[in-house]
Amino acid sequence: MEIIDTGIKDLLILKPKVFYDERGYFFESYNQNIFKEITGLDIDFVQDNQSFSTKGVLRGLHYQVPPFDQAKLVRVIKGKVLDVAVDLRVDSETFGRYYSVELSGKNNLQFFIPSGFAHGFITLSKSAIFNYKCSGFYSKEHEGGVLYNDEQLNIDWKLNPKSFIVSEKDLQLPVFGNNRPFIF
Repeated sequence: MEIIDTGIKDLLILKPKVFYDERGYFFESYNQNIFKEITGLDIDFVQDNQSFSTKGVLRGLHYQVPPFDQAKLVRVIKGKVLDVAVDLRVDSETFGRYYSVELSGKNNLQFFIPSGFAHGFITLSKSAIFNYKCSGFYSKEHEGGVLYNDEQLNIDWKLNPKSFIVSEKDLQLPVFGNNRPFIF
């Protein structure tokens, strides 16, 4: 497995070794020992989630606050998404900066998003199956979010905003703003 630097501390793209032959391909999508060896991080993933979305579905930007904060390792099994992480760590030199990467069932890239980031994605293909590992359990009382189209963040979602399909809950998320009381 290879690490691709994002320029944001602890935010990593992982590229697995994929073995192809006449039957198709094989790769290890996760190995705790290899993950720890190449990242230096000892993460205990406790929950796996999977979603199916059609083109234009935008989910996010979500996070959970301590003690239910979560690191995530995300990938796309089928289709293609633009995955986005926003640094909410107030002491970080990249606070308020976002990073985006296209994840697909063809490139097999994985995106490691540490605790302290808001996370979201938009489906770029006709449909996508999205899978993610979480280091903490979901807690409704500890969830938070940032509005996907916040002007200060200025995220380029790669599609025409008129085609976005966003849940009512996500449309009600607050803007980023400099005065947000993030506690990471």
